[in-house]
Parts: sequence; C-alpha cells; structure tokens
Amino acid sequence: MKTSRKCYMLYAILFLTLNTGIAQRAEQPDFRYDTGAKINDMILTQGGTMVVATNNGLVGIKPGSNQLLFNFTEYGRVKPEELTFVPNAPYVIVAQGGFANLTAKKSVIDYMSGQVLFNTESNGWKVAYSCEVKMPQNKLVVTGQRRSDEKYATAVAVYDLNSGKEDYRFNLGEPGKVSVGAGMQPSGSVLLLKDYLIVPTTKGLLAKKAQTGETLWQNDMKNINWMVADAAENEIYAFESVNQGKNTRIHKVGVNGTELWKDDHKVKGQVVNFEILPNGIAVVSNQSDGGNNSIFATKNESNIAFLSAVNGEDLWDKAPKTKGYVQHFYVMEDGILFGIYQGGINKISFDGETLFKKPLKTGENILTMAHTPQGLIYITSEDANIVNLENGEQVWQKPLKYKRAGAVSSTLDKRNNRYLISADETLYAVDATSGDVSILVETNFEGKEDPSHVEIRDGGILLTSDQNMQLVDWDGEKQWHEYYRAPGKSAMGAVLAGVAAVATATTAVAAANSSMQNKLAGYDEKSESDARLAGAMAAASGASVAEMLKRFKATAATRNDQFILTKLDDGVGLVKVNRDTGAKEKEIVLKDKQPEYIVDEIGGLLYYKADNNSIFAYDLKK
Repeated sequence: MKTSRKCYMLYAILFLTLNTGIAQRAEQPDFRYDTGAKINDMILTQGGTMVVATNNGLVGIKPGSNQLLFNFTEYGRVKPEELTFVPNAPYVIVAQGGFANLTAKKSVIDYMSGQVLFNTESNGWKVAYSCEVKMPQNKLVVTGQRRSDEKYATAVAVYDLNSGKEDYRFNLGEPGKVSVGAGMQPSGSVLLLKDYLIVPTTKGLLAKKAQTGETLWQNDMKNINWMVADAAENEIYAFESVNQGKNTRIHKVGVNGTELWKDDHKVKGQVVNFEILPNGIAVVSNQSDGGNNSIFATKNESNIAFLSAVNGEDLWDKAPKTKGYVQHFYVMEDGILFGIYQGGINKISFDGETLFKKPLKTGENILTMAHTPQGLIYITSEDANIVNLENGEQVWQKPLKYKRAGAVSSTLDKRNNRYLISADETLYAVDATSGDVSILVETNFEGKEDPSHVEIRDGGILLTSDQNMQLVDWDGEKQWHEYYRAPGKSAMGAVLAGVAAVATATTAVAAANSSMQNKLAGYDEKSESDARLAGAMAAASGASVAEMLKRFKATAATRNDQFILTKLDDGVGLVKVNRDTGAKEKEIVLKDKQPEYIVDEIGGLLYYKADNNSIFAYDLKK
C-alpha cells in the first residue's frame, strides 16, 4: 500500500530517458478528437470521461469512437472555477455569471451519458441560488426565483437525475412578496429526507412534504447553514455559522420542528467532522486565525467535543488538547482515536477518560493509521511504529526513525511477514511480529530522486520514482534498475497531473458524510475504503451510476506498466516499461517539447493535447 496514494484518484506517472533501443512505435493515435475551439483545460473524471474546457464551452470524451460524447456550448467559454464535479457521482455542475454565483446560470451534465439533465434557462429559472446533487437519492435540489409568470417567488424544486424530469416544485412564500435580501430566503443546504425536505431560511426552518409541497411545520431557527439526520430520520442536527464564520452553533430538531435542546451548543471554529453515535455526538471543529500571526490571534488548532444527544451538553469535563489540526479521526467501540498533523496520537473514552497512559508522541504528518494484528500502525514523515490500541504502549521497542522525508511509502510483504517502509533513500524491513528493523537496501536513485512508491511484485520488491524504477529480490539484492533522464524543467512543468477532477466537498457535505471516513481500516486501507465507498454508491440507482461503479471496481489496466516521459530519438515522448522485467515495451513519440497529457491508469489510455483544438488518445493496453 502506498501511503501517499489517495482513494478513488487516477494518477499520471511522468518520467524520462536517454535510452534508445528497439521498441514498438505508436505515434499514430487510436482516437482523434477535434474540440472545435482552443483547449484551456483537460480534466479526467472519476467515471473515466475526459472533460475538456474550451473557448466555446465544455467537451466530453469517451474512447471507443472519434466522436465527442457531448459539446456543451450554451455558456460559451467555461473557466475551471465554474465547474463542480460531484464526488462519487457522474455529474458536473456548470455555474456561470452573477455576483457570488447567486444569479448564476447553472447546468448539470451527466458526463457518463453526455446528457444535459438540468439547465436554469430551459427549466424556467430566472435566479438560481443553489443547485445541489443529493446522493444516494440521485436527486437535484434547486432553490431560486422563477420567471415572471410566477412573480419571482422564491421556489424550491426537486429533479430526478435519472431522467432530468422535475419531480415537484413549491414556493417558499407568497408570489410577489418575496425579493432578494428581504422576506424568507434560503440560508443554506436543503436536507432531503424520505418523505419530506427541510429548507433552512433567513426566517427559520421550513419543512415541506414531498410531491405536494404542503407545509408540515415551520420554526424560527434562522440562518442555518446545513443539517444532517440520523439513519432513522428521527433526530436532525442543524449547524449555524456565527461570528463571521469563526464559530458554529449546533441545534437539535425533532421530526415536528421543535428544538430538542434547551440551549444550542457553541463550538469554536468550523465543524469539519461530525458523527451521530448511540451514546452521543462526536464533533471536530477547526479554528484558524486566517493567517494572522499576531500573538493575540486565535490559535490554529482543532477542537474535539462529545455532546449529549439528550441536551447537547459536553460529556467531557475536559476536552483533549490537540495543539494542532486533527488529521485522523476514528470512532472505536470504546472511544475516539485521533491523530494530529503536527504529531501525536491519543484515544479518549466516551466518558472523557484518556485511554492511553499518555499521549503518544509521533513525528509530523501522520500518513498512515491502520489496524494490524499487532495493534495500530502509524507512519509519519519522520517515524513509524505499532502501538497497543488499548493503552497506547509501543509494540516495537523503538520506533523506526528517519530524517524528515519528502517521500515516504510502505507496503506489507505477506510472504515474509514484514512491513517495508521506504524513506530517506533507504528501504527498511520491519518484522511484523517482533518489530526488529533492518535495512534491506540503500536506494541510490539517479537524478536526485527518492523512491515515492514501493510495491510487491511476483519476482521481488519494486521501488519507483518519477524517473527511476528498481526491482530488488527478497534479500534486497538489486535485480535491475532503469533510469530515464527528465526532458527538462520546461517540459515537466507543462505536463498535466492526471488526477481525477473531484471537486473538494463543502464542509457541510464532508461533515454530513463523515461516518464513511471515521472507521479505522486495516493496513490494506484502499481495498477496505473502496469496498465501503462502492457499497454507498450501489445504493443509488441509474445507468450512469452503475457504469461509474463498474469502473470504480475495475483493476487498473496499466497495473503491470509504468509510463515515463523522456527525450526519445525523435523528440519528447513516453516509454512503456514493464514493472516486472524493466523492459521497454513501447514508445509514444509526442513530438512536443512541452507535451500536455494525462494517463488514465484504470482505463489504460493516454490523452495528449496534440494542438490547440485537438486531443489524441492512445490505447496503452496494446
């Protein structure tokens, strides 16, 4: 497992070489796409569709033909900041024009099918305040003002994203008596429940029955930003940002709209993690001074609280000191385990008692926290160890320490029952049972590089970086080493990172869905987190969701190959190198000193910006 690897992301691997040799040439692309206008950005989505922003609009590409999947030109040139890719869903929202996007034109495109499912203009909206995709319901909730036939009433509508058709719509207030800045206006994210929805407004929470729009209840809980309900939808928690966003007030609401807590609970900072538990409410909030370095400025740190579900009071007499930002937060059977970015791990019971004998000191930047049969393994940019989850005591007599490394990666060598940790140009082997540490090999990579990835192959252990690949046997003896010199800083700077374009979720969405993230996984973290995410995605219906899920479960087509950018005999290009043998199997000459490209590792495709208007796609599986 690579500690630096992010779930559900696609990476472009960039490399170089001076080697020549005999290799298959693949200069002629398998697919050609004319976007019809100057290309400004190329974005590889989670679903595998390439979305291209041009001077004329937005283009979608799916290999299989030379035809474009879609060509959205209604808004003209689309800037990257006008795009929101919905995480773990096959949709991109395009928002353009207006102050703070309040009066923006908005469209929702299914980038798997190419359909435009929603458009403010064609759906009768004059002003779109918000446009939110709700999963796993697979619905779109829109708030804003309708056109003159409804006298600009503030309205809420729900659309089915399988068909793009409107399910139902209702007004918040009486038409003609509501205007921007006055009366009842939406103040935050709509909570969509099974039989009704709750709209937060400047006048209070408003509950409306699905389909009919009948008002079920209304209260005076004003200016709520977002809400989350428990699984049974019996209890609702509402979050209100106060003091210009510096603090948050938490309210609890019953199914009939009554406030269940006598007093709301105020936490310092913005809530970034929240989980409803049978015995209380776990909350993490982050404070920030906004970059102010004054000695009087608010501390930059996280706060952890555990609140009573009955009255909202803090169940801990003394909250744990974090002295930094919470980087890892896990709900265990006996309490809450957390790790701090600045270093340190601790565990607190639900009664507020410290379960570790003392806070565990660690290096900065905790890259990995995971279950192992021996206990909790942690790996930071400076050290690694396994600790007893019951009391925090070290399992390894001494933590493995190394210089603060820019690149740290690790994996489990099941064959030899040991952890392999690459850091500071050294591959360490740590016996999984005894904790004994040995140096397996010194990795003297060329080009001033450190290994950024270590993995187990059939024939040994593979270490890679941008320009180096090295395979060693189980005893650390070098089997082969390939180095490809980089084509130069100018060329490398022009290469696009092929990261899936998943827009960062808002604080509300991230916190509301945090229960998927708050379970401590086993050391094979990616497979476990993938399984949980796949299960959540499977709860949604629709052909595009199903197609996206298939890709999500697929094994990377390029799992046995590394693609390296280098200067070939005929110009800058890619070489395809076998991960098991180090053999160069293919060259793709791009004939461009500053190539812009993205590698889709799962689909096994290379996308290359051939000129201002054209994209070539190469099948890397050949």
